[in-house]
Amino acid sequence: MATITETTETTGQPEGGAFPPLDSSTFPSQLFWLVIFFALLYALLSRLVLPRLAAIMAARKNQIDGDVARAQALKNETEAALRAYEKSLADARSNAGEIGKATRDKAASIAASQQKALDSELAAKIKTAEDTIAKAKAKALQSLHTIAADSAADIVAQLTGVKTLKPAAAKAVAAVKN
Repeated sequence: MATITETTETTGQPEGGAFPPLDSSTFPSQLFWLVIFFALLYALLSRLVLPRLAAIMAARKNQIDGDVARAQALKNETEAALRAYEKSLADARSNAGEIGKATRDKAASIAASQQKALDSELAAKIKTAEDTIAKAKAKALQSLHTIAADSAADIVAQLTGVKTLKPAAAKAVAAVKN
């Protein structure tokens, strides 16, 4: 029995043979090319790609460190501004309390001085009114004596029919009064 080996049109390899990567007869050439390509890949990566990646990583790390430092500085600045704001707010509240107290004290002193001025003005008006009343009372009493004397003279004249002189009637009314 004779074996007929047929070849494929595209590869020129016999049909029915072992899978080429697993064929032990091709191992040395596969290992040779593996070493060559691995060495070229290693050289390419170590000379070109890895330094660029390292530079990019270093730049990113520097950028991140800078951003973190700037964020920390901004945080510290914000906290300092917040503390300053709270201090100024507390100072403003204290100052407002002092201004309020000073305003109340000033208003109380103004009110007290106005009250004193009003009291003295009212006392002067009361004194003037009392003097006017006293003069009017004295005048009324003086008038009353005259009226009493005239009335007494008229009453005596009507009761007795004798006409009395007004000076005599005034003398009699004054004698009765004392």
